[in-house]
Amino acid sequence: MTTAASLPTVQECSVGSCSYNADSTCHAGAITIGGDHAHCGTFVEISFRAGVERTGMVGACHRSECRYNEKLECTAASVRVGAGADVADCLTYSPR
Repeated sequence: MTTAASLPTVQECSVGSCSYNADSTCHAGAITIGGDHAHCGTFVEISFRAGVERTGMVGACHRSECRYNEKLECTAASVRVGAGADVADCLTYSPR
């Protein structure tokens, strides 16, 4: 059984326009990776900063072909989020 303590952390987020980002650190409770190019589905660009003083984690990954995906959960030690095919993508994503 997966516990919150065993979820991989978002080591770095370079998407400064995301409301969960403060000082290149993700403050979302847990992000979801999905879409057609490993997009951060939690990315939101609004007028205020959100989240609390915590480090974001990867709650779910819908990219089943990623080498770090096991039963829709990320097994990487940590992930980086930044500009890829879109403004906020999982840069740790690696196809099998």
